[in-house]
Amino acid sequence: MIRSDMTRRLAERTKPWDMVIIGGGATGVGVAVDAASRGYDVALIEQSDFGKGTSSRSTKLVHGGVRYLEQGDVALVMEALQERGLMRQNAPHLVHDLAFVVPNYEWWEATFYGVGLKLYNLLAGKYGFGPSQVLDREETLERLPSIKTEGLRGGVVYYDGQFDDTRFLIHLAETAVEQGAVLTNYMRATALHRDGEGSVTSLDAEDLETGAKLRIHAKVVINATGVFTDTIRHMAEPGAPAMVSPSQGVHIVIDQSFLRSNSAILVPHTSDGRVMFALPWHGHTLVGTTDTPIPEATLEPTPLAEEIDFLLETSARYLSRPPRREDVLSTWAGIRPLVKSTGATSTASLSRSHAIQIDNSGLLTITGGKWTTYRHMAEDCVNHAVTLAKLDDRPVVTQRLNLHGFHQHASKFGDLDFYGSDAPAVEAVCHESPEYSEPLHPALPYRAGQVAWAARFEMARTLEDVLSRRLRALTLNARAAMEMAPKAASILRRELGQSSEWEAQQLTVFTILAKGYLISRVSPPA
Repeated sequence: MIRSDMTRRLAERTKPWDMVIIGGGATGVGVAVDAASRGYDVALIEQSDFGKGTSSRSTKLVHGGVRYLEQGDVALVMEALQERGLMRQNAPHLVHDLAFVVPNYEWWEATFYGVGLKLYNLLAGKYGFGPSQVLDREETLERLPSIKTEGLRGGVVYYDGQFDDTRFLIHLAETAVEQGAVLTNYMRATALHRDGEGSVTSLDAEDLETGAKLRIHAKVVINATGVFTDTIRHMAEPGAPAMVSPSQGVHIVIDQSFLRSNSAILVPHTSDGRVMFALPWHGHTLVGTTDTPIPEATLEPTPLAEEIDFLLETSARYLSRPPRREDVLSTWAGIRPLVKSTGATSTASLSRSHAIQIDNSGLLTITGGKWTTYRHMAEDCVNHAVTLAKLDDRPVVTQRLNLHGFHQHASKFGDLDFYGSDAPAVEAVCHESPEYSEPLHPALPYRAGQVAWAARFEMARTLEDVLSRRLRALTLNARAAMEMAPKAASILRRELGQSSEWEAQQLTVFTILAKGYLISRVSPPA
């Protein structure tokens, strides 16, 4: 993906696109893949970077949702379990199995959770990731050597999936481009326009890099902006009732020594009514998450001190070595675009199913859902768009569409495994010069050449794009990310042909951002 090619194609287009998508997260890019792979003319614009919002801030799980089964939402669980299997099938270099252990401290838990998880596995059918089983105390300790032993009776193990959310998203975007779509980041929608019949048929966009203004015409405009859904809807209909009820989820990252396992811990009931996970991820331990209603969404949400304390206190009940505030390497928040419901008593009880709405203006909105169901959401959305725009019906192919980078044995590429089939090319870039072969920081497995790769082929435009999303340095270790930033900024400046002033500005902006990921910046409650 090369941004200059994308913006040129967008600017040169004079006739209407079949579909124009606003929003470059999992939902929007998924819609672009589905529509383009069916042969429709598709353009997508994103106001920031791909996955800047919710799609880069998940718990990194590809799962059916055990707690949704307990809530009785069997349809959502079955949909997600099938889609989980398709994600692994179509992107085996990015999705892998992960064992989850539910530790049992009460006499009734083994039977209760054992039966529920066997049903969970049964619902997965041919898409199952592995059989669940009840563990005795010794087997539980063998899988989780760092679990708190006092009162431990045993556990139940089951299998779900894990992935790197933004790496998956970048490969999804590359797949969309390979299928013929035009995707552009840092292109903000500024206005929607209706035709004589009152239907939205065009939009204005501004290139945030160059300041260029565009008028983009479409047979149907799709709003896939997640937590900013209502902002876009109100461009067309200022008085439209809100669809989204935003909820914030916070995660903390600590050293892998706190878990010391290739298995994850699932705490099925926490004091806020959610489940909590502690799982291995990129050589660290990821703990999450919370569910806090918030009044409005922002691009860079801030963790609340009480959310961090909740995660530390809850994990301390299960880990033999309780993590403290000073052990947190990075903390960050994401906002869920939950669909409003009149009967819900909290955001934790709101459904994770998606919703599609066609407003009086003809604007098609898709929101809600979860990462795991992105493909089915996209299929549903494109089906509606085809009907709305009176396009020819064409068959869906995404159930068996391999994503960019598809590789069955990517693990052989070592630290570059998440690039899949691109790994040899990335390795070649790293060997272009001694500088590019050097590590960016001793605490993380990233090399300088990966910055060059992100700039050349993955549409990374800022230091944050590289260190937060193309590489996961900021989400794993904020202080290490700040320390590697000068070297990364220097490479990025040269690769993008920018000035030294630009480089200095990037360092300033990134440093301010990264400090917000440090636990020391989040004051404890009074």
